[in-house]
Order: sequence, then C-alpha cells, then structure tokens
Amino acid sequence: MSDFGFTHIALAVTNVDASILFYAKYAQMTVVHRRIDQTTQSDVAWISDLTRPFVIVLIKQPQVEGALLAQSHLGVAYQNREEVTRLCNEARSEGILLAGPNDWGPPVGYWAYLQDPDGHTLEISYGQEINFTVEQARDAINPISTT
Repeated sequence: MSDFGFTHIALAVTNVDASILFYAKYAQMTVVHRRIDQTTQSDVAWISDLTRPFVIVLIKQPQVEGALLAQSHLGVAYQNREEVTRLCNEARSEGILLAGPNDWGPPVGYWAYLQDPDGHTLEISYGQEINFTVEQARDAINPISTT
C-alpha cells in the first residue's frame, strides 16, 4: 500500500551519527532506514518514533544552510512533565537548552527548545492538545450521522 498524508521532513545535517544520537536521546527516535544515496553519495538516515508513519530524513551535507530556528522547529510530546524537566536539565548541562522549560497552560503546555548538533531547534513538551484539537476539527468536517 502506498503512503498517504504527511510522511516526512528532511533535514540537512553535517554528521548523521551525531544527529541520530541527539534525536534518539531527546525525541525517542530510532533509525528505520539508512543508506548511501547512489546519486549524491550522501549518508541518509530515516528516523522515527514508531508511533505513526512519519520520519525525519537526515541527509548529510558539507554545510547546513537554513537551520530550523526557534519558531521554525520540530516538536515532540512526552507523557509527563518530569521527563521534559529531566531532559531540560541534561540539555542545560550539555549547553544545548535554548529556552525553557516554560508552562504556558492549555493548549501550549509545558515546553522547552533544544538545539540539535546542526543548529536546528527541537521543542520537547507535555500537555499540548494537538490530538484533541485535530479530532475536534475532523469531527466538525465529518460529523457522525445520527439518523
């Protein structure tokens, strides 16, 4: 069966292994595919949190131009505040905590920004209401018939 919907985002990185380690630690992602691209000879890895058919494609480049900075970030949700706080403490000690943790209440929740090895921004959070909001929108578009 072919893929359908939003499947991936591609990020240029200078060191695929360093990026894999960062996203494994801070976004609970694992490598699901890795290869050397035959056309460009670039190291390419697909990483996923295995919760849905979506991957981040890490593509080795000699230089990263246009890193995802602050408001243009990737976001990952955690199951509790304590995990976000723990990861923030680790990120702070590694010098990669950019902002937070902040508690902005619903629907934004408890969040922080971290910097990956190439300067891309990752948001870690707890208590965001994205699933609930999407379900409400889907229900509004496709109401259940009561006849």
